Amino acid sequence: MSSVIPPGSTIGIMGGGQLGRMLSMAAAQLGYRCHIFAPEETSPGAEVSAASSCADYSDDAALSAFAAACDVVTYEFENVPVAPLAAIAGTVPLRPSPRALEIAQSRIDEKRFVTDLGGRAAPYGFAETAEDVAAAIAIAGTPAIIKSNRMGYDGKGQARVMPGDDPVARWHQAGGVPAIIEGFVDFDAEFSVILARGLDGDIRFWDSAENAHVAGILDRSSIPASAAITAQVPAARALAAKVAQALDYVGVLTLEFFATGDGPVFNEMAPRVHNSGHWTIEGAFTSQFENHIRAICGLPLGETALACHSAEMHNLIGEDASRWPDLLADPANHLHLYGKHRAAPGRKMGHVTRISLEPRARQP
Repeated sequence: MSSVIPPGSTIGIMGGGQLGRMLSMAAAQLGYRCHIFAPEETSPGAEVSAASSCADYSDDAALSAFAAACDVVTYEFENVPVAPLAAIAGTVPLRPSPRALEIAQSRIDEKRFVTDLGGRAAPYGFAETAEDVAAAIAIAGTPAIIKSNRMGYDGKGQARVMPGDDPVARWHQAGGVPAIIEGFVDFDAEFSVILARGLDGDIRFWDSAENAHVAGILDRSSIPASAAITAQVPAARALAAKVAQALDYVGVLTLEFFATGDGPVFNEMAPRVHNSGHWTIEGAFTSQFENHIRAICGLPLGETALACHSAEMHNLIGEDASRWPDLLADPANHLHLYGKHRAAPGRKMGHVTRISLEPRARQP
Protein backbone atom coordinates (compact mmCIF):
# COMPACT_ATOMS: atom_id res chain seq x y z
CA MET A 1 0.00 0.00 0.00
CA SER A 2 1.38 3.39 -0.99
CA SER A 3 1.87 5.77 1.90
CA VAL A 4 0.52 8.73 -0.12
CA ILE A 5 -3.21 8.75 -0.81
CA PRO A 6 -3.76 11.07 -3.80
CA PRO A 7 -6.75 13.39 -4.31
CA GLY A 8 -9.62 11.52 -5.94
CA SER A 9 -9.28 8.69 -3.43
CA THR A 10 -11.85 7.71 -0.80
CA ILE A 11 -11.32 8.45 2.89
CA GLY A 12 -13.25 6.28 5.32
CA ILE A 13 -14.39 8.00 8.52
CA MET A 14 -15.50 5.95 11.51
CA GLY A 15 -18.25 7.97 13.17
CA GLY A 16 -20.80 10.35 11.72
CA GLY A 17 -20.96 13.26 14.16
CA GLN A 18 -20.07 16.89 13.63
CA LEU A 19 -16.33 16.18 13.59
CA GLY A 20 -16.88 13.71 10.75
CA ARG A 21 -18.96 16.35 9.00
CA MET A 22 -16.20 18.97 9.18
CA LEU A 23 -13.53 16.42 8.20
CA SER A 24 -15.58 15.45 5.16
CA MET A 25 -16.02 19.08 4.11
CA ALA A 26 -12.27 19.71 4.41
CA ALA A 27 -11.53 16.55 2.43
CA ALA A 28 -13.90 17.55 -0.36
CA GLN A 29 -12.06 20.85 -0.73
CA LEU A 30 -8.88 18.85 -1.45
CA GLY A 31 -10.62 16.62 -3.97
CA TYR A 32 -11.29 13.54 -1.83
CA ARG A 33 -14.49 11.55 -1.41
CA CYS A 34 -15.51 10.51 2.11
CA HIS A 35 -17.35 7.39 3.21
CA ILE A 36 -18.94 7.54 6.68
CA PHE A 37 -19.32 4.35 8.76
CA ALA A 38 -21.70 4.78 11.71
CA PRO A 39 -24.48 2.89 13.47
CA GLU A 40 -26.97 5.75 12.97
CA GLU A 41 -29.14 5.73 9.85
CA THR A 42 -28.73 9.48 9.46
CA SER A 43 -25.87 11.58 10.79
CA PRO A 44 -24.32 15.04 10.33
CA GLY A 45 -21.29 13.46 8.65
CA ALA A 46 -23.25 11.31 6.22
CA GLU A 47 -25.26 14.33 5.04
CA VAL A 48 -22.17 15.90 3.42
CA SER A 49 -20.26 12.76 2.39
CA ALA A 50 -20.16 10.89 -0.89
CA ALA A 51 -21.16 7.57 0.68
CA SER A 52 -22.20 6.09 4.01
CA SER A 53 -22.59 2.70 5.63
CA CYS A 54 -24.99 2.09 8.51
CA ALA A 55 -23.87 -0.82 10.69
CA ASP A 56 -22.62 -1.59 14.16
CA TYR A 57 -18.90 -1.07 14.72
CA SER A 58 -18.58 -4.77 15.61
CA ASP A 59 -20.12 -5.96 12.31
CA ASP A 60 -17.09 -7.63 10.69
CA ALA A 61 -18.77 -8.17 7.32
CA ALA A 62 -19.90 -4.54 7.07
CA LEU A 63 -16.46 -3.32 8.19
CA SER A 64 -14.75 -5.46 5.56
CA ALA A 65 -16.99 -4.08 2.81
CA PHE A 66 -16.37 -0.55 4.08
CA ALA A 67 -12.59 -1.06 4.11
CA ALA A 68 -12.65 -2.45 0.57
CA ALA A 69 -14.34 0.77 -0.60
CA CYS A 70 -11.77 3.07 1.05
CA ASP A 71 -8.13 4.01 0.46
CA VAL A 72 -7.46 5.10 4.06
CA VAL A 73 -9.57 5.01 7.24
CA THR A 74 -9.62 7.47 10.14
CA TYR A 75 -11.87 8.22 13.13
CA GLU A 76 -13.89 11.19 14.30
CA PHE A 77 -14.19 10.02 17.91
CA GLU A 78 -12.04 7.89 20.18
CA ASN A 79 -14.58 5.31 21.33
CA VAL A 80 -14.60 3.24 18.15
CA PRO A 81 -14.13 -0.37 19.37
CA VAL A 82 -10.52 -1.36 18.76
CA ALA A 83 -10.85 -5.15 18.42
CA PRO A 84 -12.98 -5.13 15.22
CA LEU A 85 -10.42 -2.85 13.53
CA ALA A 86 -8.02 -5.78 13.42
CA ALA A 87 -10.25 -7.32 10.74
CA ILE A 88 -9.52 -4.45 8.33
CA ALA A 89 -5.99 -3.48 9.38
CA GLY A 90 -4.43 -5.54 6.59
CA THR A 91 -6.81 -4.22 3.95
CA VAL A 92 -6.54 -0.45 4.31
CA PRO A 93 -4.23 1.96 6.20
CA LEU A 94 -5.66 3.00 9.59
CA ARG A 95 -4.45 6.48 10.54
CA PRO A 96 -3.84 7.16 13.35
CA SER A 97 -2.96 3.70 14.63
CA PRO A 98 -5.63 1.91 16.70
CA ARG A 99 -3.06 1.90 19.52
CA ALA A 100 -3.88 5.58 20.13
CA LEU A 101 -7.59 4.71 20.45
CA GLU A 102 -6.81 1.83 22.80
CA ILE A 103 -4.95 4.12 25.20
CA ALA A 104 -7.43 6.99 25.02
CA GLN A 105 -10.40 4.69 25.71
CA SER A 106 -9.12 3.91 29.21
CA ARG A 107 -8.53 6.87 31.50
CA ILE A 108 -6.18 4.89 33.73
CA ASP A 109 -4.11 3.67 30.77
CA GLU A 110 -4.02 7.22 29.39
CA LYS A 111 -2.79 8.69 32.70
CA ARG A 112 -0.10 6.02 33.06
CA PHE A 113 1.03 6.38 29.45
CA VAL A 114 1.44 10.15 29.67
CA THR A 115 3.00 10.19 33.15
CA ASP A 116 5.49 7.53 32.04
CA LEU A 117 6.59 10.02 29.38
CA GLY A 118 7.21 12.68 32.02
CA GLY A 119 3.81 14.36 32.15
CA ARG A 120 2.34 15.53 35.45
CA ALA A 121 -1.26 14.71 36.30
CA ALA A 122 -3.56 15.43 39.22
CA PRO A 123 -3.22 12.92 42.09
CA TYR A 124 -5.38 9.95 41.17
CA GLY A 125 -6.47 6.51 42.28
CA PHE A 126 -8.33 3.75 40.50
CA ALA A 127 -11.44 1.97 41.77
CA GLU A 128 -12.77 -1.12 40.01
CA THR A 129 -15.22 -1.98 42.81
CA ALA A 130 -16.87 -0.23 45.73
CA GLU A 131 -14.25 -1.78 48.01
CA ASP A 132 -11.52 0.08 46.09
CA VAL A 133 -13.03 3.53 46.52
CA ALA A 134 -11.58 4.32 49.97
CA ALA A 135 -8.02 3.52 48.85
CA ALA A 136 -8.44 5.64 45.71
CA ILE A 137 -9.80 8.57 47.73
CA ALA A 138 -6.84 8.28 50.10
CA ILE A 139 -4.54 8.93 47.12
CA ALA A 140 -6.64 11.61 45.41
CA GLY A 141 -7.84 13.42 48.52
CA THR A 142 -10.99 15.54 48.57
CA PRO A 143 -12.47 17.39 46.90
CA ALA A 144 -12.19 14.94 44.03
CA ILE A 145 -13.97 13.94 40.87
CA ILE A 146 -14.93 10.40 39.93
CA LYS A 147 -14.79 9.65 36.20
CA SER A 148 -15.86 6.37 34.62
CA ASN A 149 -12.78 4.70 33.17
CA ARG A 150 -14.42 4.25 29.79
CA MET A 151 -16.94 6.06 27.59
CA GLY A 152 -17.30 9.26 29.65
CA TYR A 153 -17.25 12.64 27.87
CA ASP A 154 -18.76 16.12 28.25
CA GLY A 155 -19.29 15.52 31.97
CA LYS A 156 -21.08 12.17 31.51
CA GLY A 157 -20.18 9.34 33.89
CA GLN A 158 -18.80 11.77 36.47
CA ALA A 159 -19.54 12.75 40.07
CA ARG A 160 -17.89 15.10 42.56
CA VAL A 161 -16.78 14.03 46.03
CA MET A 162 -16.63 16.88 48.53
CA PRO A 163 -15.33 16.67 52.09
CA GLY A 164 -17.96 14.89 54.20
CA ASP A 165 -19.58 13.10 51.23
CA ASP A 166 -20.00 9.34 51.10
CA PRO A 167 -17.49 8.48 48.33
CA VAL A 168 -19.05 5.08 47.62
CA ALA A 169 -22.45 6.72 47.07
CA ARG A 170 -20.79 9.17 44.68
CA TRP A 171 -19.08 6.26 42.89
CA HIS A 172 -22.51 4.69 42.34
CA GLN A 173 -23.77 8.09 41.11
CA ALA A 174 -21.01 8.01 38.46
CA GLY A 175 -22.28 4.62 37.28
CA GLY A 176 -20.79 2.17 39.75
CA VAL A 177 -18.27 1.08 37.14
CA PRO A 178 -14.45 1.02 37.15
CA ALA A 179 -13.43 4.64 37.56
CA ILE A 180 -10.49 6.94 38.04
CA ILE A 181 -10.71 9.25 41.06
CA GLU A 182 -8.80 12.52 40.66
CA GLY A 183 -8.01 15.16 43.23
CA PHE A 184 -8.95 18.71 42.33
CA VAL A 185 -6.25 20.87 40.76
CA ASP A 186 -5.74 24.47 41.82
CA PHE A 187 -5.42 26.02 38.38
CA ASP A 188 -5.43 29.44 36.79
CA ALA A 189 -6.86 28.43 33.42
CA GLU A 190 -7.51 25.49 31.10
CA PHE A 191 -5.94 25.08 27.68
CA SER A 192 -5.30 22.50 25.01
CA VAL A 193 -2.35 21.72 22.79
CA ILE A 194 -3.42 20.65 19.31
CA LEU A 195 -0.83 19.31 16.89
CA ALA A 196 -0.77 17.65 13.51
CA ARG A 197 1.85 14.98 12.79
CA GLY A 198 2.48 13.87 9.23
CA LEU A 199 3.55 10.51 7.87
CA ASP A 200 7.11 11.83 7.68
CA GLY A 201 7.09 12.78 11.38
CA ASP A 202 6.71 16.52 10.73
CA ILE A 203 4.83 18.17 13.65
CA ARG A 204 2.93 21.46 13.50
CA PHE A 205 1.24 23.18 16.45
CA TRP A 206 -1.62 25.65 16.50
CA ASP A 207 -1.67 28.42 19.09
CA SER A 208 -3.24 27.16 22.32
CA ALA A 209 -6.68 28.52 23.08
CA GLU A 210 -7.92 29.28 26.58
CA ASN A 211 -10.88 27.00 27.30
CA ALA A 212 -13.86 27.61 29.58
CA HIS A 213 -16.31 24.85 30.53
CA VAL A 214 -19.87 24.99 31.82
CA ALA A 215 -21.40 21.89 33.43
CA GLY A 216 -18.55 19.75 32.10
CA ILE A 217 -19.05 20.86 28.47
CA LEU A 218 -16.72 23.21 26.61
CA ASP A 219 -18.42 26.60 26.39
CA ARG A 220 -15.78 28.68 24.59
CA SER A 221 -12.20 28.71 23.35
CA SER A 222 -10.38 32.03 23.02
CA ILE A 223 -7.26 33.18 21.17
CA PRO A 224 -5.02 34.81 22.35
CA ALA A 225 -4.81 32.96 25.65
CA SER A 226 -3.87 34.64 28.90
CA ALA A 227 -0.26 35.09 29.98
CA ALA A 228 -0.75 32.31 32.55
CA ILE A 229 -1.22 29.92 29.65
CA THR A 230 1.28 31.19 27.09
CA ALA A 231 4.13 30.82 29.59
CA GLN A 232 3.29 27.11 29.92
CA VAL A 233 2.71 26.29 26.27
CA PRO A 234 6.33 25.28 25.47
CA ALA A 235 6.42 22.60 28.21
CA ALA A 236 2.97 21.33 27.24
CA ARG A 237 3.97 21.16 23.57
CA ALA A 238 7.11 19.21 24.44
CA LEU A 239 5.00 16.60 26.23
CA ALA A 240 2.45 16.45 23.39
CA ALA A 241 5.26 15.86 20.89
CA LYS A 242 6.59 13.01 23.06
CA VAL A 243 3.13 11.42 23.08
CA ALA A 244 2.80 11.73 19.30
CA GLN A 245 6.25 10.28 18.68
CA ALA A 246 5.77 7.41 21.15
CA LEU A 247 2.58 6.43 19.31
CA ASP A 248 4.08 7.05 15.84
CA TYR A 249 0.94 9.13 15.50
CA VAL A 250 -0.44 10.32 12.16
CA GLY A 251 -3.11 13.01 12.15
CA VAL A 252 -4.36 15.62 14.61
CA LEU A 253 -3.81 14.92 18.32
CA THR A 254 -5.08 16.95 21.28
CA LEU A 255 -3.87 17.08 24.89
CA GLU A 256 -5.79 19.12 27.46
CA PHE A 257 -4.00 20.85 30.35
CA PHE A 258 -4.51 22.92 33.48
CA ALA A 259 -2.23 25.94 33.82
CA THR A 260 -1.05 25.96 37.45
CA GLY A 261 1.49 27.80 39.55
CA ASP A 262 3.79 24.79 39.21
CA GLY A 263 3.45 24.40 35.44
CA PRO A 264 1.10 22.49 33.14
CA VAL A 265 -0.88 19.57 34.56
CA PHE A 266 -2.10 16.99 32.03
CA ASN A 267 -5.86 16.37 32.04
CA GLU A 268 -6.76 14.13 29.10
CA MET A 269 -5.93 13.15 25.53
CA ALA A 270 -8.09 13.03 22.41
CA PRO A 271 -6.67 11.16 19.38
CA ARG A 272 -8.67 13.23 16.90
CA VAL A 273 -9.66 16.73 15.88
CA HIS A 274 -11.03 18.60 18.87
CA ASN A 275 -13.81 20.99 19.85
CA SER A 276 -11.29 23.52 21.17
CA GLY A 277 -9.73 23.69 17.70
CA HIS A 278 -12.85 24.70 15.80
CA TRP A 279 -11.61 28.29 15.75
CA THR A 280 -8.86 27.19 13.32
CA ILE A 281 -11.37 26.99 10.45
CA GLU A 282 -11.40 30.78 10.14
CA GLY A 283 -8.61 31.75 12.51
CA ALA A 284 -5.61 29.82 11.13
CA PHE A 285 -4.08 29.50 7.67
CA THR A 286 -4.84 25.77 7.74
CA SER A 287 -7.61 24.33 9.91
CA GLN A 288 -7.22 21.29 12.13
CA PHE A 289 -9.61 19.45 9.80
CA GLU A 290 -7.63 20.13 6.63
CA ASN A 291 -4.33 19.21 8.29
CA HIS A 292 -5.80 15.96 9.58
CA ILE A 293 -6.77 15.07 6.01
CA ARG A 294 -3.33 16.12 4.75
CA ALA A 295 -1.60 14.03 7.42
CA ILE A 296 -3.53 10.78 6.96
CA CYS A 297 -3.16 11.05 3.18
CA GLY A 298 0.60 11.60 3.36
CA LEU A 299 0.45 15.16 2.00
CA PRO A 300 2.63 18.04 3.25
CA LEU A 301 1.13 19.73 6.30
CA GLY A 302 -0.29 23.23 5.92
CA GLU A 303 0.79 26.36 7.80
CA THR A 304 -0.81 26.60 11.26
CA ALA A 305 -0.03 30.28 11.92
CA LEU A 306 -2.80 32.62 12.99
CA ALA A 307 -4.72 34.31 10.19
CA CYS A 308 -6.33 36.78 12.58
CA HIS A 309 -5.60 38.95 15.60
CA SER A 310 -8.08 37.19 17.88
CA ALA A 311 -10.76 34.51 17.75
CA GLU A 312 -13.40 33.25 20.13
CA MET A 313 -15.39 30.09 19.50
CA HIS A 314 -18.65 29.48 21.36
CA ASN A 315 -20.47 26.17 21.32
CA LEU A 316 -24.18 26.36 20.59
CA ILE A 317 -25.81 23.94 23.01
CA GLY A 318 -29.42 22.80 22.68
CA GLU A 319 -31.83 25.62 21.88
CA ASP A 320 -28.96 28.12 21.81
CA ALA A 321 -28.64 27.29 18.10
CA SER A 322 -32.01 28.96 17.51
CA ARG A 323 -30.20 32.31 17.88
CA TRP A 324 -28.82 31.89 14.35
CA PRO A 325 -30.59 35.01 12.93
CA ASP A 326 -28.95 37.28 15.52
CA LEU A 327 -25.59 35.55 15.15
CA LEU A 328 -25.61 35.98 11.38
CA ALA A 329 -26.50 39.64 11.74
CA ASP A 330 -22.99 40.29 13.09
CA PRO A 331 -20.54 40.24 10.14
CA ALA A 332 -17.63 39.22 12.41
CA ASN A 333 -19.37 35.93 13.26
CA HIS A 334 -18.84 32.66 11.40
CA LEU A 335 -21.73 30.29 12.04
CA HIS A 336 -21.52 26.51 11.79
CA LEU A 337 -24.70 24.47 12.29
CA TYR A 338 -24.33 20.71 12.32
CA GLY A 339 -27.64 19.69 10.77
CA LYS A 340 -28.90 17.88 13.87
CA HIS A 341 -32.66 17.68 13.93
CA ARG A 342 -33.32 17.58 17.69
CA ALA A 343 -32.00 20.24 20.04
CA ALA A 344 -31.72 18.19 23.24
CA PRO A 345 -30.34 19.80 26.41
CA GLY A 346 -26.55 19.47 26.52
CA ARG A 347 -26.35 18.54 22.84
CA LYS A 348 -23.86 20.40 20.65
CA MET A 349 -25.90 21.80 17.78
CA GLY A 350 -23.26 24.04 16.25
CA HIS A 351 -20.67 26.68 17.03
CA VAL A 352 -19.95 30.28 16.19
CA THR A 353 -16.50 31.85 15.85
CA ARG A 354 -15.96 35.58 16.06
CA ILE A 355 -12.66 36.84 14.64
CA SER A 356 -10.73 40.10 14.59
CA LEU A 357 -8.20 40.75 11.84
CA GLU A 358 -5.74 43.05 13.62
CA PRO A 359 -2.22 41.60 13.25
CA ARG A 360 -0.44 40.08 16.23
CA ALA A 361 2.63 37.95 16.95
CA ARG A 362 2.45 34.18 17.33
CA GLN A 363 3.12 32.34 20.54
CA PRO A 364 6.78 31.33 20.90
